[in-house]
Amino acid sequence: MAGLPWGLIRLLADGKSHSGQALGGELGVSRAAVWKMMQQLESAGLRIESVKGQGYRIPQGLDLLDAERIRQAIPLPSSAFLSSLVVFPQIASTNATLMEPGYDSGAVVLAEQQSAGRGRRGRVWVSPLAANMYLSIRWHFSDGIASLEGLSLAVGVALAEALETLGLEHIQLKWPNDLWLAGKKVGGVLVEVGGDVNGDCHAVIGVGMNVAMPPHLSDSIGQPWTDLASAGYRAGRNRLASVLIDYLLYMLSDYQQKGFGHYRERWLARNGLANKAVVVSGAQALEGTVVGLSDNGGLVIATSAGEQVISGGEVSIRAVQ
Repeated sequence: MAGLPWGLIRLLADGKSHSGQALGGELGVSRAAVWKMMQQLESAGLRIESVKGQGYRIPQGLDLLDAERIRQAIPLPSSAFLSSLVVFPQIASTNATLMEPGYDSGAVVLAEQQSAGRGRRGRVWVSPLAANMYLSIRWHFSDGIASLEGLSLAVGVALAEALETLGLEHIQLKWPNDLWLAGKKVGGVLVEVGGDVNGDCHAVIGVGMNVAMPPHLSDSIGQPWTDLASAGYRAGRNRLASVLIDYLLYMLSDYQQKGFGHYRERWLARNGLANKAVVVSGAQALEGTVVGLSDNGGLVIATSAGEQVISGGEVSIRAVQ
């Protein structure tokens, strides 16, 4: 999907009709070149309307991300922890970018589209253009990778509380890294770490959030899902980004001192699988009922052989219907 005409996308983002001649004049290209760009945008999944005598438009327009607007909306004290904030038009993966050397603690990367977005267990994260939220934050720690147990669950708590401040109620969390709204997946977390097991290390926290998922992509998502627009969210992606970053930076700023224990009860209060029968598959395989969390964030399941703790790894948790 490389090489999309972002100059044209920005001109069409207002949702108004623009003639091919006017667009060509703005971009310094011919009307024929504009037509070819329109074909490219349609191939990328954007809906383009062409009305004779009026020109081209994107119905309802596009809510494009604006790095400066996002940065200015992040309040103190969180903004003091922000080292950089970049919005990429297109990128393979926001997480993969921040895992590269050269980024400081507190660096934030967002993208309008990912060509290789990833979820847990190597799953593809569907990333349509200018529709959802693809966001990653890098943070540095000094107590080693082993001290980061439970971090993805604390991230879930921060995200749920951020969404609640935006008027989105009854957000639930599914162990270890999914956010549910109305019983369906609305977002996910991917935490990747590097560095010393017992010393200086870093974590990259990736967040994917369905904001206004194009309906035609339903068949490409292999589980029940929803988006924020379906729940009535209308404040825009820039507002959403600033609030998510605010809550995440604040949580990360003292996670090393507080640890997961500080977030455990808040996570349990939003546990979408509480007291439900589940099937665990993957590295660990068992059936039972979810009864709680261990002190370090492992999922506690009551089975016929007694309580078992699932501590992460390559596992999948599915509720029994």
